[in-house]
Amino acid sequence: MVNHIMTIEDRNERNRAARTIIDIMGMMYPYLRDINDFKHKLWDHLAIMTNFQLDIDYPYTPPSPEFFNTPPLRIPYDNNKIKYRHYGKTIETLIEKASVYEDEKERDLLIKLIANHMKKSYVMWNKDSVTDDKILADIEEMSKGKIKCNDITLTETKDILFRNQKKPMPVNNNPGRKFQKNDNRKKQQ
Repeated sequence: MVNHIMTIEDRNERNRAARTIIDIMGMMYPYLRDINDFKHKLWDHLAIMTNFQLDIDYPYTPPSPEFFNTPPLRIPYDNNKIKYRHYGKTIETLIEKASVYEDEKERDLLIKLIANHMKKSYVMWNKDSVTDDKILADIEEMSKGKIKCNDITLTETKDILFRNQKKPMPVNNNPGRKFQKNDNRKKQQ
């Protein structure tokens, strides 16, 4: 249909045919009508499909072809190395913040929370159990010796695994409707 519009010589007839195509495009995807600028997008698509060569009266300004010919800007990726990938960069940042935290009581609580999260991440990534000493040694190494935590007891590995298990969904054995009355015809015979 779009190719046929390009061959129509009368401008008024071309405009009428373009509006008809836009209406058909709108009917093909009625669930998208609630989106802002739905008609505007359809007119843009018509311009793109005709390779910006269609000479009609657009109700909206059509996009320029240069917009589609320019490559997108490169995304600057962070090139820092994560020593312990199973813990992630966020844990490294949290340990840096905890190492300079001033309030002792809150600092100890924060370190314990970080350590428990590290243990959970270790178990999730490696599928092996891990000792508390390993986690505490990793914290000390990641903090460059600023955090010494020998007296912290962490959550048991079995509790971490139990907490992460998905709960089974209840099974509905009744294939009928939810509020359907029971069929008593069989019982009467």
